[in-house]
Order: sequence, then C-alpha cells, then structure tokens
Amino acid sequence: EHESFLDILPPVDFCCVYGSSLHANNVSKASMVDCILGVNDPLKWHSENLKINRDHYASLIVRVGGAQLITKIADNVGVGVHFSPFISHRDSVFKFGVVGMHDLIQDMLGWESFYLSGRLQKPVKVILDDMEIKEANSINLKAAAAAALLLLPAKFSQEELYAHICSLSYMGDLRMLFAEDKNKVKKIVGGQFKLLQAMYHPCLEEFAARNLLRESSSSMDPKVSMTQDCGTCSTDSLVSYLPVPIRNQL
Repeated sequence: EHESFLDILPPVDFCCVYGSSLHANNVSKASMVDCILGVNDPLKWHSENLKINRDHYASLIVRVGGAQLITKIADNVGVGVHFSPFISHRDSVFKFGVVGMHDLIQDMLGWESFYLSGRLQKPVKVILDDMEIKEANSINLKAAAAAALLLLPAKFSQEELYAHICSLSYMGDLRMLFAEDKNKVKKIVGGQFKLLQAMYHPCLEEFAARNLLRESSSSMDPKVSMTQDCGTCSTDSLVSYLPVPIRNQL
C-alpha cells in the first residue's frame, strides 16, 4: 500500500515511511502515514507534481508563485523540506515531505538542521533506497549512538541507551514541553525495541570491538546492563564519531 502511493507521484530517488503508523505493535498508531521523499531537483519535481497533483498544495501558494515559491518556502522556512499533509490514497491518508537529496545527505552528515537526520535515527520503513543515503545514514546512526553514550553514565540498560538516542532529536524542541504525550520516547522504545536493536547492532558491535562498550550476552532483555569506559581516551573516541560542526562547538 505504501509502495503504491509512489505511483501517483513524479519519480523520486529515495522514499521512507516513519512514525507510529509503521508498526502494528505500537500502542499509539497514527492515522496518517508520514513519508520522506528525496529528489535530485525539488524545483523540477514540484513543477511536475503541480501538473498532475495540483491539490497537493495550498491554492494560494499555487496561484502566487507555484513551484518556485514552494521551494523558496521550504529553503527559508521549512529547513529544506516542503510538507503536503492530508493526501488521500486508497484507504490511507499520507503526509509527505519533499527534500533535495543533497540537503538530506548534508543534514545526516552534519546535523545542520537535525530535522530529517533525527527522524532517520529512529526506525523507518525504506520504500525506495539509495546507496549514498544508506552510507550517510550509517554515519548518522554511529553519531547518534556515540552522542547517547556521552550522555550516559558508566552503567546503563539497553532501554536507557535507545531512549537517549530517540531523545536526541527532541532536545531543544519546545513542542515537547507542551506535548500531550509526555511519554513519547518511552513509547517509541517500548514499541520498537527490536527494530532499534537491529538498527544499532552494527554500531554497538563496532564500539565493543574498540573497547568503548561492553554488552551482556543476554542482549534481548532491554533491562540488562551495559557498561562503558568513561575515561578521557574513550570519550575522545566517541566525540570523533560526532559530526564536524558539533565537534567544533565542543
């Protein structure tokens, strides 16, 4: 069903679905399916989509400036992303965000806006993959895991590790101060624990091989303790995984 949504759009280079609509075991399933669409040329893509799906956009924006205004708003207001919500397709309602591939990769590597990179640090369903995106997100996941470890004490549980990872994108987000659901991160970790394990297993294996982290053999238990070396050498190694703009601020 998610894949068929792409059939009504101009071609894209990358597509993933994110959010609580993904997983049946998530307690708080959303009614809207959230997608990220990566395209090489947002201006060209929106121009083509306006021809076939004019109703995807606010009528005022279409009348006043068309595709040029859409991309200008995305660049100046929407951290490079233009969202179109409440798009009906078959029995589902979609919200899709269109972003340039260059901007998406730069955000994953440098955490420039930390908007899409933060979303991709949590479980997603990739509908259409791209090798550059896959490589960039591998770096993004290692950086997220390293950042979480730097915030954790010497001993912690897997559950705490993934909670810190999922919390990164909400730090400094004022919406979380007024959110109705104060347990959002806890629900993400509880509902998607095995997916988080699979996502971060390669990162944690690499950290363990470098003696930065020690995992228990009973890794399926979210409560099982993990330990890390909090010495200067290990801390410096973890910092080296962070994006350069972040390291420059330390």
